Parts: sequence; structure tokens; C-alpha cells
Amino acid sequence: MSSATLTRELVIKGSRSLPGFPVVIAEIIAALDDPDGNFDLLVQAISRDPIISARVLSVANTAAMRGTRDAEVFDIAMATALVGVDRVRHITLISSLNTFVAGASRSGMSSSFWQHSVAVGVSCEELARYIVAPVSPAAALVAGLLHDMGQLWLYHFNAQAAQACWREATALAIGVDVLERKYFGVDHSLIGAWLAESWHLPADIVAAIGGHHQPDAALGIALVPLVHVAEVLSNALDLADRADNRVTHLSSAACEKLGLVWNDDSRALFGRMESRSRHANAFFATPSLI
Repeated sequence: MSSATLTRELVIKGSRSLPGFPVVIAEIIAALDDPDGNFDLLVQAISRDPIISARVLSVANTAAMRGTRDAEVFDIAMATALVGVDRVRHITLISSLNTFVAGASRSGMSSSFWQHSVAVGVSCEELARYIVAPVSPAAALVAGLLHDMGQLWLYHFNAQAAQACWREATALAIGVDVLERKYFGVDHSLIGAWLAESWHLPADIVAAIGGHHQPDAALGIALVPLVHVAEVLSNALDLADRADNRVTHLSSAACEKLGLVWNDDSRALFGRMESRSRHANAFFATPSLI
């Protein structure tokens, strides 16, 4: 496998051949501190996208059937109010990225990439609610969903070399990022951070994507150790059912920074991560990523 040194300029230039990054994601993040504005934004975004609209209305009508409502829900604003902003935001973010990933994937990218991204995103969201440190669950979800976008870029850039990195990393039982740095000069974490910067995402999300394999250098940004720990737990719990799931490193400093102590209370957290990730992957299944 021939090596190639990648630069930020080359990565950003290469990203132009990818589908446009969903603008609604950046808009939702920007509106997180404005609940009223976020509600209006969600209604507008959902109304523009038939796939998201169908999913939100489906969830709303399922909820209505379990309650006392007799009439079917057809109005997006009513559906959002019925289901709740948090859950609708969750549906909108994952649906938007689902479409983006499906459009950006090449034949060499397995569906397990998306399944892993969803599992880590949901695990980040649950972990954000579990720890004491003030981390927005919505921002944690986005960071988790996007943490491996650098891998998507590498497969788009050179699928054969990216696959070879995975095979060699598995054979040597080391992190794939080590092999990526050997053959590309940079790893998928840094590539993902470059992409996130170009998409104008918040600095803490950029840092979390860039540091999810080596969090100790940026422990002061709570989202960095959170994404690292959430991905390790996702792999340890085998949430994405990937054949290459393995735990190569868990930063003790990251766990300490988040105030995590693994005891009997952790089992409930693991259970929520498992049930929610499996439900989300079933609900947002992407058959085209095969």
C-alpha cells in the first residue's frame, strides 16, 4: 500500500466532491440556547424534508394512539409539540446525517460505519445526561454522530488504502489511527476535525472529533473525554455488532475528568445505551450502505 501525506488544504478540497453537509445541523446547534427559536427552526426544517416529516409524524401518531387522541396527526408543529422538542431534534439530526452519509459513501463503506456512528452518538447523549459536568446532550449527540467523519472522507478518497489500514490494525491489534498516520500522514480524527471546522461547527465539537482517540491533551473541554469514553463503551458493549469491534485504549484521565466510577450504578447507563442505540439503528436503518 503506497503512502500519501494529506494536508488540511487537500482534505477540504476533497470534501467538495461529497454531498453538501446538512445546514440544519449547524442551525440546530446554534439555536440550542433558544428553546423557542429551536422549536420554530425544527418545524421549518422538518417541513422542508419529506423523510424527516414522515418519521416525525409516524412517531407522533404512535404516541397519539397510546394516549387519548382519536384524530390522526398531520400538522408538523402539532407533531413536534406532541413528541417533544428533544426527541424531534434527535430524529432531525440523525435523519439529516443518515442522508449525508448515504450520499457520501462508496461501495467500500460498510453499513456498520453508520451503525457505529449512531451507537456512539446515542451513547454520548446518555453519558452527557449521566455525568455531573455540564455538557449539552444535543451537542454530545452531534459530536458522537460525527466523530468518525474522517473515516468516511478516507474511504471516499482512497477506499483500498483505508480498508488496508483496518485489516492491518485488526491483525496487529492496534488502533486504526496508528496505521492511518503511517500511510496518510494524519489520522481520521484530525481529518474529521478539519471537516468540522470547514462546516463551521462549534469549537468544542471540533475538538471532540479531533481528540476522541487521544483525549488527554484536551481534557479541559468536557466533550473531548466524553466522546472518547462513549466510543470505548460502544465498542466494549458491541452496540453496532461490528466484527472489528475492539477496545484498544481507555483513558483513565478521561474517566477521572468526567467523574466516572464503574460500579453497579453503571449498569443502568449501559442498559440505556444498548437499548437506545439498537432502537435508533433499527429506526434509522440505511440499506444503501452495504
